[in-house]
Amino acid sequence: MMSPNFDQLPSALRKRSSLEKLGSSAAPALLVPPESPGSTPPPLVIWMHGRTAFKELDPGRYLRFMRGGIATCAVDLPGHGERSDPRLQTSEHVLEVVIQMVEEIDGILRDAVSILGCDPDRVGIGGMSAGGMATLARLTQPHRFKAASVEATSGNWSFQTQQPMLQSSRTDLADEWDPIEHLDRWQEIPLQAFHCKADEWIPFQGQETFIKTLRNQYRNPELIDWMTYDQTGTLHEHVGFGPHAADVKERQRDFFQSSLGINPERT
Repeated sequence: MMSPNFDQLPSALRKRSSLEKLGSSAAPALLVPPESPGSTPPPLVIWMHGRTAFKELDPGRYLRFMRGGIATCAVDLPGHGERSDPRLQTSEHVLEVVIQMVEEIDGILRDAVSILGCDPDRVGIGGMSAGGMATLARLTQPHRFKAASVEATSGNWSFQTQQPMLQSSRTDLADEWDPIEHLDRWQEIPLQAFHCKADEWIPFQGQETFIKTLRNQYRNPELIDWMTYDQTGTLHEHVGFGPHAADVKERQRDFFQSSLGINPERT
């Protein structure tokens, strides 16, 4: 059974995609194989959207991955999309959603790799806002991800405790999961991050501090690609990148192709 959001996808994407329930939590996921299957298993990117959104949002990202030789597993966050729960879409519960998502990632990934026939040694991860928070928190635990890309998010949650997204969260729980507090467990992998300096929901300064701290820790700081914009003209300077959106998606596709071993000339 398809969903209304699925039915709104561009036809080129819709005809190649499928909706699945993955992992022990039966998390709803949109699976998209590459447009032109190669002779070897393709790489995979698992993508997580932001609060109040859903996995089918922003299909231009998935189209670029599909045409660029990358399989996609886009997941509904807990309480969102096909598993909608309005309570979990409020800012007061964002930390609860992020933590549950982190705990679900491995089971989702295992099933996605199996269904799509992907190479488990060439997997990237990424997300926007709350999905990016889940991404960065997951990367402070043992993993096999080869690269990560995040948008309008933070790995330094102390800057958000007075912001709508975390102001009602338990301080001890936020500290326990705050990525910047656990960088001793971070593996040196390519990381790409996009942020608007005027973001009203996730302070730029917090993420900038996270990126600087991580760069100082890397043996090769050039593995971290930090892209910033003065303004985007979007809602709260947070929801998307406005006139920069297409460029962000193309840079992201190129980043994952490079990090996951794809030669664009052969796709």
